[in-house]
Amino acid sequence: MAERAKNMRQLLIEAGIEEINRAGVTDFSVRRVATACGVSCAAPYKHFKDKREFIAAIIDYVNAQWRERQDQILAGCGGDLRRQIVEVVVGYLAFLMEKPWFRSVLMLKDAEFDNLYHKARGQMSSRSQQLQERFFAESGWEPDRIRRKLHIVRAILFGTVFLIDSGELSFDAAVLETVRAAVDREFDLP
Repeated sequence: MAERAKNMRQLLIEAGIEEINRAGVTDFSVRRVATACGVSCAAPYKHFKDKREFIAAIIDYVNAQWRERQDQILAGCGGDLRRQIVEVVVGYLAFLMEKPWFRSVLMLKDAEFDNLYHKARGQMSSRSQQLQERFFAESGWEPDRIRRKLHIVRAILFGTVFLIDSGELSFDAAVLETVRAAVDREFDLP
């Protein structure tokens, strides 16, 4: 019975991701999620206290998926902070492209998006931020240079996502290698 409940919770979360993709947070409907799962409108409330807790569970689910991917990436990088950062950026690009339905959760911007969700979403990038903080502390870079580098690396990452989505680039090994080289090179530039 516990396994069935776990499977239903998983099914609800996955349908909830689709609902956020379609309607956003403001128009998120627990009723539509229940209908999509073929269960009663009351069934989701056996797993989630309310809509807010449901959305927080969705964010936690996506966070867990990304943490698992980061663990795999970092396991192959040894102690080289620069390589870890570069590979996490490339891994994040791959994650966003391989799981486009997660993007709506990862990039949520909604007027109804309260502090609970911001905190949960912030956990997604906490490991990356820790890596960056350690690297920058060791590098001795000035705050202005750090801000500039972070901006450029994010622009490379999200610009690439946009170019792939618009059809100007293909999501393939060559694009990943281009991003890897561009991010890595950024650490050598002033």
